Amino acid sequence: MFQNKSVSISLSDEESDELGRMRVRARRKRKKLGNRRLLRRLFVRYWMLLVIVPAAGLFIFEATRIGRNLNGLNTNSRIEARTSRIDGSSPTLRKAPTNLNRLDPTTHVVAGIRERCLKLLPPEKLEQLDITVEQESSRSPVGEVLYMSESDRSFVGANVTLSQLRTEDTRFNLFTGNQTFEQRDRSFEVKETMTVHCGFFSVNGGFKISDQDKSYMQGCQVVVSTCAFGGGDDLYQPIGMSDTSLKKVCYVAFWDEITVKAQELVERRIGENGFIGNWRVVVVRDLPFADQRLNGKIPKMLSHRLFPQAKYSIWVDSKSQFRRDPLGVLDALLWRTKSLLAISEHGARSSVYDEAKAVVKKNKAKPEEVEVQLNQYRKDGLPEDKRFNGKKALCEASVIIRKHTPLTNLLMCVWFNEVVRFTSRDQLSFPYVLWRLKAFQNINTFPVCTRKDLVNSMGHVRKAKPLQS
Repeated sequence: MFQNKSVSISLSDEESDELGRMRVRARRKRKKLGNRRLLRRLFVRYWMLLVIVPAAGLFIFEATRIGRNLNGLNTNSRIEARTSRIDGSSPTLRKAPTNLNRLDPTTHVVAGIRERCLKLLPPEKLEQLDITVEQESSRSPVGEVLYMSESDRSFVGANVTLSQLRTEDTRFNLFTGNQTFEQRDRSFEVKETMTVHCGFFSVNGGFKISDQDKSYMQGCQVVVSTCAFGGGDDLYQPIGMSDTSLKKVCYVAFWDEITVKAQELVERRIGENGFIGNWRVVVVRDLPFADQRLNGKIPKMLSHRLFPQAKYSIWVDSKSQFRRDPLGVLDALLWRTKSLLAISEHGARSSVYDEAKAVVKKNKAKPEEVEVQLNQYRKDGLPEDKRFNGKKALCEASVIIRKHTPLTNLLMCVWFNEVVRFTSRDQLSFPYVLWRLKAFQNINTFPVCTRKDLVNSMGHVRKAKPLQS
């Protein structure tokens, strides 16, 4: 009744293999699709855990880090607070200097060739350097400088005390003597024998140094000096010196008792031999000025009075670390150039009058004091030239290298008297002093990059506390 009809379809081997591959691909596709659906379901169900776990880990890490910082902050704050109670500075935290102990040379490009700014001798030749002391030329305009003292009876009111003078409206005191304008003018009239005010006017004038320290200072022929009064800057150890310089050069830091106490709080204590590292620390008592900047001018400008036997001196501001061989520096900046004094050009300005505007703008001196000084300089005829003798008129005096001669001693004395009479911003008065002392020609005003090669600059650590009357 029914007929079974069938159709046979024959497949070749190639078609059979292709069909098998299609089935495999279909299974793989279904498997991937299933995996994706599973991942989506897991994500929807557990997405909060994926957010919370990393967030919790990050929170724990940050909490631990902040805790460590707070511990360090509290420790530093306690140190700064203790220091501020002694030196009167604000208990603000400071970062560790990043360029401390750097010895890499500073370079500049000259005629397309990169050269080192400070051309020191090779190390083996530095070890062979000796202190060179040439005889003064018979053509030197100054043969002798005499220093005024209270025995000259030039100070009116010499019976008053040092503390009384600090409260009066005068910057002259028993240490400086009372220089009149007539005496000021005569101090610039260069002749064979000069008689000038140059600090240390009275035995009651202050700046007292122990006999032990005086004895040490008497033995110095070459000295590198710095100072920190009023608990100001830290003491940075000199680096880069040769073994020869270590034997022949004195390193002397002048502190007052406030700085001694401030440094003891940060574990810097003067040893029984009077040293901290390579520095001989001389503790000065009875400082003559309430203004610590003026007190700092005494070791800065009057090294010939503090070190009467010294032939050469290098001054370094307390904000800097001296990082070169002292005898090598004398050779490079004085001996080879046949100079008596070396000082850095100012990096930003060239004119005294432009510098005065910047000083007032930055609140580094009272406007009325600066105006008095500029009016006097205009009256005396100081030109507004930006260059003297082909060199920048304005200098930056954080590093001063000089030979101790009657002429350089005279220059430093009259410079000191100017900062006492007017403002303590010594860069304002230095060009004036050079201009008035026309006989002074042997000066090496080196570029800023040379100064940067001489020192690592740290900046001032804290504000010095003024003396109380």
